[in-house]
Amino acid sequence: MRNVEVQSKSNPKGMAFWRDLLQYFGPALIVSVAYMDPGNFGTDISGGAQFGYSMLWIVWLAGIMAMLLQYLSGKLGIATGHSLPELMRLQLKSNRYIIPYWLGAEAAAAMTDLAEFLGTVIALNLLFGIPLLYGTFLAVFDVLLILGVTRGSVRRLEQLFMTLVSSIGIGYVYEIIVTGPDLRRIITGSVIPSLNSTSKILIAVGVIGATVMPHALFVHSALANDKITDPSVEAKDKALKLHTAESLIMFTFAGLVNAAIMVMAAAAFATHGIQVATIEQAYLTLEPLFGKAAAVIFGVTLLASGLSSSTTGTIAGQAIMEGLIGHKASIWARRVVTRLINVIPTTIAILIGLDPLAMLVYSQVALSILLPLPLFPLWKFTKDKRLMGKYVNRRITTTIAGIFTAFIVLLNAVLLYFTVGGKIG
Repeated sequence: MRNVEVQSKSNPKGMAFWRDLLQYFGPALIVSVAYMDPGNFGTDISGGAQFGYSMLWIVWLAGIMAMLLQYLSGKLGIATGHSLPELMRLQLKSNRYIIPYWLGAEAAAAMTDLAEFLGTVIALNLLFGIPLLYGTFLAVFDVLLILGVTRGSVRRLEQLFMTLVSSIGIGYVYEIIVTGPDLRRIITGSVIPSLNSTSKILIAVGVIGATVMPHALFVHSALANDKITDPSVEAKDKALKLHTAESLIMFTFAGLVNAAIMVMAAAAFATHGIQVATIEQAYLTLEPLFGKAAAVIFGVTLLASGLSSSTTGTIAGQAIMEGLIGHKASIWARRVVTRLINVIPTTIAILIGLDPLAMLVYSQVALSILLPLPLFPLWKFTKDKRLMGKYVNRRITTTIAGIFTAFIVLLNAVLLYFTVGGKIG
């Protein structure tokens, strides 16, 4: 992965700061895609279609949680010169502990990729009429195509990500315009919490579970650390400022996209009394209500989401393996292996008539179990002054991060309880 040197003597103010930020831009951009992935499409559309604008507050809360936790992940990489997986290898020391942790982290990456894989398969079916079964095999090559186009260049990959992320944002600007949402109800739903039913609790759990994801927390520390070649305190100070600015920009953007998906669903479906439970139904319902363009643009944003988030998952898997095992991994081999693993359950599900979207539930259950793997170490490491030095968390930051961590784990436990208990409709 190509490093971008962070010079320590340039002026961080004015135009110089923005030039430096443009050069630094990349880590949060790549990670932010995880918060606009097909899992977010599913939960946001379901929430908006069922409950209108009343669940928007949880989208904003999830975005704030993700912003803080991802900031801490990137700061950890900048301050220590190590990724979160590398620090866990140093902490655990013995393979007796490292191997089980690595397998758990790999399982989290695989479950995340499963949702992204399904998003690509569904998008190919909606846009081009490709049968789901054939789509499962075509989708194996999605990231291989992206890696081939960018030819191993991190900067080209970042530019492609910017294109894909921008297409998602522009697409939802159009969707918001054509669906004509109610501004007053948007404001009300954003500031007044509402959890007065079991169904709303499950939507809240789903939104947060689809926003704060294990692989994103693992990989951000690695990407931020890769941007630094000068280990001086001055260079780290500057890198932290750039990291903070990029995180604010990209995770605010991701939060706006998530909110736009739910707003679109509320305006398009809840307002018309249409119950939409799946992404396919959303696509098929948009055309008669708002025209072919609205449906096609929705499908294109889903495809862009699946492609970009799958690439992030591949990079995260590589960082997890290299950090915990201590050996370089081929990103091409990782892509093929991960996708082939996911082709098997998806193909079986289609052949026996199981809706592939039902598999999203099982992947979320797995993620709810595995989420503490990065959350607890991240919280512990960033409050350790011996490890972080001058970059150690302030007490208020540690407290808020601890509250967020406990809240996320608790809600994911609720998701696990209702899912295993068969109480999700």
